[in-house]
Amino acid sequence: MKNIFIVCFIFIFPNLLPAQDMRRLDIKLPQPMYIGTPKDMEVERLERTWELTFPAILVPEGTYNAALGKWVESTDEEPVIGDLELITNGDKEATEGSYVELGPGHQYVTIDLETPHYIYAIALWHYHNKARVYYDVIVQVSNDPDFIIGVETLYNNDYDNSTGYGVGEDLHYIETYEGRLIDGRGILARYVRLHSNGNIDNALNHYTEVEVYGIQAD
Repeated sequence: MKNIFIVCFIFIFPNLLPAQDMRRLDIKLPQPMYIGTPKDMEVERLERTWELTFPAILVPEGTYNAALGKWVESTDEEPVIGDLELITNGDKEATEGSYVELGPGHQYVTIDLETPHYIYAIALWHYHNKARVYYDVIVQVSNDPDFIIGVETLYNNDYDNSTGYGVGEDLHYIETYEGRLIDGRGILARYVRLHSNGNIDNALNHYTEVEVYGIQAD
């Protein structure tokens, strides 16, 4: 009877790891490129950055950046500036040659972690050399490379469903050196997909670095 209970528990809760020591996730941040509160921006549903405090995300011991050096694909196969490998090369500084510029309109990039991981956090940096707001930022994970089945949406600020992935409840935010830290909730997935749809200055899309913190599944 006990063995049957264990099997049922694993089937119902497949994303839960055994209890283990947890620690706060500490991320090394790049250098800030501008100082002070940005000027008022006419953007709907914009969070009040000056009142923002990032919540602590607890992760198990052994959590690491599983995206480092991993393969990246994109809807824009020939970026305007840079190569897709820059997104996972570990360089998150806002310097010349450290970011990728994708074409106008809705674009996304997909990172293959090569094996399924329990994902606890995703850290994202767009172009942060100046204060910008990127539109329709959506972060999804899945074990399906085509993102047709088993898709989990971790972040979505597409409030008017202009990309067709559902109405998002998250707020627009101003890009800074702190990037955006997203709770992965320990979901088991191999692929990470990040969407955007231009920014407050132009219709182009930029990525400096994406980090995926997790533990490889046995």
